[in-house]
Amino acid sequence: MLRRDIIEAAGKKQNILFPIFTNGTYMNERYFDLFDKCRNLVPIMSIEGSKEITDARRGKGIYDKLISNMDEFKKRGLIFGASVTVTTENYKEVCSDEFLSELSARGCKAVIFVEYVPVTEESEDLAPDDAQREYLQEQLTRLRAERPEMVYISFPGDEKSSGGCVAAGRGFFHINSHGGAEPCPFSPYSDINVRSSSLREAMHSPLFTALRSGDILLDDHEGGCVLYEKRDLVEALIAQHSAR
Repeated sequence: MLRRDIIEAAGKKQNILFPIFTNGTYMNERYFDLFDKCRNLVPIMSIEGSKEITDARRGKGIYDKLISNMDEFKKRGLIFGASVTVTTENYKEVCSDEFLSELSARGCKAVIFVEYVPVTEESEDLAPDDAQREYLQEQLTRLRAERPEMVYISFPGDEKSSGGCVAAGRGFFHINSHGGAEPCPFSPYSDINVRSSSLREAMHSPLFTALRSGDILLDDHEGGCVLYEKRDLVEALIAQHSAR
């Protein structure tokens, strides 16, 4: 949201739907007007459950700001969604009818559940375990049947139905703040930069090609992020191609 020029450029491509993931803090009147004008831009705002949990993770006052944003979107008749980081601390609350009923009542049309993926061993206690991931999938099945007014997406949980991990260009890839093309946000390794190459070239980088042609993305894993769990193999691929 800090790069309004990029958001405006996306708004001009009216035949493409762009979900804009944001913590909601930079939303202002100019952005409300832009989303009103360019309805192919769909804000997806991060919320972690109740006010207490959201403010504890995102900062004091963030929950109230998000609710204010939602009310403004609803008043303007605009579609928006919510992104929820699922942890060991909130996995039951964010699947509850109470939480989802409030989102629905405020006009939310999509909820994206993103399982917490640690980037250091110190925070691994926040990552859902097998039983908690199973609970999430059971709740998603129930919600899709009982609450069809919103779309529910689970990441990486829904990858089972898409034939494995969709990173590294199988379904998407990530561009970091420096322009480096990475398999996904949870696998911050890059061997090509979009500042000096096209998106098509990035899709066919040695790292991406090796990941798609091998078995890593399709491998069995513990249920979380396969690239995080197999980061030693990804690092080995980077080293292998860098040495050439």
